[in-house]
Amino acid sequence: MPLEKEIEKLVRTLALKNALDHDGKAQLDAVLSKFLGSRPDKRAEIKSLIPDIKSAVQAVNAMAPADQKALLEEIAPGELEAKKQVESGPRLPALEGAVMGRVVTRFPPEPNGYPHIGHAKAAIIDEEYARMYGGKLILRFDDTNPLKEKLEYYDAIAAGLQWLGVKPDIVKNTSDDMAKIQELGKKLVQNGGAYVCTCSQEKIRDLRSKGLPCECRRDRSTALDRIGNMFSGSYGPNDAIIRFKGDMADQNTAMRDPALFRIIEGEHPKLGSRERVWPTYDFAAPVEDSLDGVTHAMRTKEYELRNALYFAILDRLGMRKPAMIEFSRLEFEGVPVSKRKIRPLIDDGTIQSWDDPRLPTLSAFRRRGFVPEAIRKFVLSLGITLAETKPPFESLEAFNRKIIDPVSVRLFFVRDPVEVHIEGAREMEVTLKNHPTDASLGSRKVRVSDRVLVAGEDAANVKPGDEVRLIELYNIKVRDVEREDGKVKSIRAEMGGDEIRQSMPKIQWIAKNDILDFKVMIPKELYVGDEYNTKSLEMASGCAESFVSTLKPDTKVQFVRFGFCRIDGNNTAILTHR
Repeated sequence: MPLEKEIEKLVRTLALKNALDHDGKAQLDAVLSKFLGSRPDKRAEIKSLIPDIKSAVQAVNAMAPADQKALLEEIAPGELEAKKQVESGPRLPALEGAVMGRVVTRFPPEPNGYPHIGHAKAAIIDEEYARMYGGKLILRFDDTNPLKEKLEYYDAIAAGLQWLGVKPDIVKNTSDDMAKIQELGKKLVQNGGAYVCTCSQEKIRDLRSKGLPCECRRDRSTALDRIGNMFSGSYGPNDAIIRFKGDMADQNTAMRDPALFRIIEGEHPKLGSRERVWPTYDFAAPVEDSLDGVTHAMRTKEYELRNALYFAILDRLGMRKPAMIEFSRLEFEGVPVSKRKIRPLIDDGTIQSWDDPRLPTLSAFRRRGFVPEAIRKFVLSLGITLAETKPPFESLEAFNRKIIDPVSVRLFFVRDPVEVHIEGAREMEVTLKNHPTDASLGSRKVRVSDRVLVAGEDAANVKPGDEVRLIELYNIKVRDVEREDGKVKSIRAEMGGDEIRQSMPKIQWIAKNDILDFKVMIPKELYVGDEYNTKSLEMASGCAESFVSTLKPDTKVQFVRFGFCRIDGNNTAILTHR
């Protein structure tokens, strides 16, 4: 039987909107879920409607994205604009000097660790500007230190960006251009803009602090011989470096003849042992930005003093200069993004993996239950600012809660359970809604007898004579509370009325014949001040409804009166946030 016109329009609208969210391919399950949410009165007929809904989805998927967009505007005027407003959220300020279709941005992480929330901010801002102006985003791995970089980290960064929904137009490595970069380094020495220094590291540090030049800077007669020795292998690590010829008296110490190239002997993950002379970030970043056609280079405020060097190098080489945009670094109080603080915890086994939910890595946020849409909206809400503030973690939680709340199944979990014997209660089957407002998430049936479990914290707060509401069940009146060593061991109660009063305590429960031993990991601040917090991971032990065993890992749930969690597997969940 063909769909009614009203139903057909709704299904096509839902399919078109979903297709535009998934690169032109609507997801049947998602369309069905949204349909039942919009028309719960059709739940009884859904089996007979599925074939026609499936055909409608297939028809939409056969269309080009441009045609999908046009049809959505035709059959549901305003839906596309509303969708744009919801998706766009806060907008970034305009870029000075930007030309539509010609903007090129770049995200240049070093593959020496897993990407974190700070990387997310930079990558999202870079991509947003590229899309705002119809331009291009380059993902460029800044891989110029073979002692720190691993293939594992290239893959982790790529996976993190994919999860965030950041789609670079070009992917490359700085090491791809080593020959060109080295050629430009030699050119800078030959032109007198840089020199080879053979002083010890201690001497260099001492003279830089005093603002004094060394003899290597003054001796131009050996410059060409020394540059030859740099690349021929005559010098070993720490024997010589190439330094920029800046101003040793400059108040900006970044201009006091900083290192541009150094000798590093190690196995590079891409080039093996082929190269020995590697550029520093100070040289590679401006040169690569210019070679790659970057129009607007964005980086965090910590590089502010190095901007003068960035542009001075390009001036000396006669190369095109991008515009520079700076913004503040993103991290949260108690959750540092510095690898200096994180890596030792990984190396010594204090933390087992980079996706530990206490960490600020993207893999940790994903495992904890945050969704990429929330991170993007949060980042854009911060805008472009140089203010060195650490936003409250609760701000990110608020964005995430708004997104996962409508799709999270509500279940019961009781921590440190205490048995309640309800005298006079008969065995019965109750139907519990999986969501208070969205019927499309279904329901579950639970058989309840005269014994239930409640959370130890709730048990500790009741006393004889109290009347308590067992959520979505009935009221009970407490007759006796048995305690041992100050803790509640069991409670005896009797059936109460069914009237729900505002002042009445309302608590979650689990039928004793429907329990599953369950644990919830509760991540807390990783650092307190500069000290590692030895109590940064708490484990809540208790019982959950057996229904939890039907949920796959990565499912988002809300344990009533406990918090939003992500199912992690092995009868364990991770608390995302309250």
